Amino acid sequence: MRAVTSSPSSPEPPGPASVDVVLPCLDEAAALPWVLRRIPPGWRALVVDNGSTDGSDRVARELGATVVHEARRGFGAACHTGLSAATADIVCFCDCDASLDPADLVPFVHEVASGTADLVLGRRRPRGRGAWPLHARAGNVALARLLRRRTGLRLRDLGPLRAARREELLALDLTDRRSGYPLQMVVRAADAGWRVIEHDVPYTPRTGASKVTGTWRGTFQAVRDMSRVLQEPAAREGVAS
Repeated sequence: MRAVTSSPSSPEPPGPASVDVVLPCLDEAAALPWVLRRIPPGWRALVVDNGSTDGSDRVARELGATVVHEARRGFGAACHTGLSAATADIVCFCDCDASLDPADLVPFVHEVASGTADLVLGRRRPRGRGAWPLHARAGNVALARLLRRRTGLRLRDLGPLRAARREELLALDLTDRRSGYPLQMVVRAADAGWRVIEHDVPYTPRTGASKVTGTWRGTFQAVRDMSRVLQEPAAREGVAS
């Protein structure tokens, strides 16, 4: 199993391809206008409100997004609710805090649609002071090394910007509902023999305060959740390739 890191090159959004973009959201009303304006034409924004108290769901609806609710707190819970609500053939994931540009997903979708890759991930390249705190970056590096030992994938990041086919994602039977969800997706994809590609993407300072990596406690909890995922047995029955 080998992961490839490169720079995306396709400038145009795919034509008739059906794409849903899952945007887990917890109090991101200030960031939503920028994020939703960057959704490529013809794609659907699925904002998963995870208990916001700042009117994020109202803002998202006013801006034309489809809003679904997930009462159970957790990044994985919000992501999986979005995946379950999606109907498009290809599903993308993107943070809702304006740190990542959903327009950067266009070449990701091209590669999935063309069969070049089964899962495309964004390798975050920080731009701007405070875009990626040192403790969060260090935790990510450690997890990437553990992932390599566990799966053989030579990834440099486990970032949230990603694309894959919906039915295949559902077949992975993802169970983590906390911070381990993105890692579990990669681990189970690797176990299923998926072709995984990694692209460099700009990563800028987020709008508002981080709920996870903005604190040592949040980062520790995320690393703990992900470490638990890495302890899953390598051979799993019933996972489609």
